[in-house]
Order: sequence, then structure tokens, then C-alpha cells
Amino acid sequence: MPSPTLSGPQYLGEGLKLVLSPGLRLFVLLPLTINLLLFIGLIMLAMQQFGGWVDTFMPSLPSWLSFLEYVIWPLFVLLVLLVMFFSFTLLANIIAAPFNGFLAEKVEVVLRGRDDFPPFSWAELTAMVPRTLGRELRKLAYFLPRAIPLLILTFIPVLNLIAAPLWILFGVWMMAVQYIDYPCDNNKVSWDEMLAWLREKRWQSLGFGGATYLALMIPVVNILVMPAAVAGATLFWVRERESLSTTS
Repeated sequence: MPSPTLSGPQYLGEGLKLVLSPGLRLFVLLPLTINLLLFIGLIMLAMQQFGGWVDTFMPSLPSWLSFLEYVIWPLFVLLVLLVMFFSFTLLANIIAAPFNGFLAEKVEVVLRGRDDFPPFSWAELTAMVPRTLGRELRKLAYFLPRAIPLLILTFIPVLNLIAAPLWILFGVWMMAVQYIDYPCDNNKVSWDEMLAWLREKRWQSLGFGGATYLALMIPVVNILVMPAAVAGATLFWVRERESLSTTS
């Protein structure tokens, strides 16, 4: 009997339990250390530059509309936080891509019923680097043509008020794309096939992406979110594929 499928947020929670299990902790330590150092550096940069970035995004209002600044300012603080979030996450994912692909592969081995945990192999990890980095560049090619119009929208008066909600929705979808892609890539599923599969599982995908998105916004917690999301996405992939093959 296949294991029952879960809701999107449940997969993230189950992924956290998986990466904290003794046999998989070793595969988490390297990307965790890299992400921790990266986030510390980026947070220090953000603390120094945040005010200037908000001023850059904030539109200039005529004096008779200056009272609106108190309403608009929080929206543009949120917008800067969203842009920072996307930029930081993108950089972290590119650096961690080989480790995440490696972790997804080992999680899938465990999920498919192997009694012993797979061994760590530097040679195997190194061999995954070209493929995983190539796939990250494919994600970037998907991300930029959609993110750039949103970024332009933030500089257009009136229309820029809808930029933050659109960024949030796009961010939720990108979280699903980002992490489900690791097990898909390991199973030689093409980019277009992966997107089509995510659309078939749209609501669960958005639920998983939304939970991941929110968790990444929480300081300290976000350090563990990336490996948990990789494991949760792999669980999502395995369970949903089993369910599909059983019903077909």
C-alpha cells in the first residue's frame, strides 16, 4: 500500500523530521553551514543598506499628497523585504544546489524503503555539480522574465501598489518550483514536464510553496528551512507519484 498523500504544508513539516533523523543529518550539515555563513553576511549587508533601498523604491509624491507617505511607506518596506528575500534565496540556492540535489537523492533512497542509510560520497557530490548548476541556471531563466516586469511595476505610480501582492504570489509559486525540481532533476524529469506536473498539483504545490515562503521569513528558523524543504519536496514527489501510479 502506498503511503497517504499529505497537504502542501504537511510535506514541509515531514521534511523537517526527515532531515533531523540521525542517518540524514550528515547530508544536511554542509549546506546548513554554507547557508548560515551566507545569511549572516547578507543580513549584515541588509542592515547597512535597508534604509537607502526603501528610499530608492519609494515614489516621490507631490506636497499635497505627502500625507499618503504614512500609508505607502509600509508597503514599500514590505516590497524591499520581498526583493531582498528573492535575491538572498536565489544566491543561496545557486551555491547550495549540488548539496540540495545530493540530499534529495539520499532522502528518496530512504523513502523508497532502504533499511540502511546511504553513505556520504565526495565523488558522488562532485559529479552532481555541473548538472545541478545547469538546472539552477534554467530556474534563473524562468525567474528573470517574470521578475523583471514585476520590478518595473514597482516604479510605476498607482500600479506599484499591487506589486507587493504579486511578488508574494510569484514567490509562493517559485518556492514550489525551486524545491520540487531537485527530485525531478534526479529522476531525469525535464523542466517542462516538471512544470506541467506542478500545475496538475497546483493547490498542493502552492500550499507547500506558501509554507516554505513563510518559514523562510522567520529568522533562525529559516536556517533549517532549505534542507527541510528539499526533503519535504522529495517526499511530495515520491508520495504524489505513488498515488498517481496507483490510481491510473
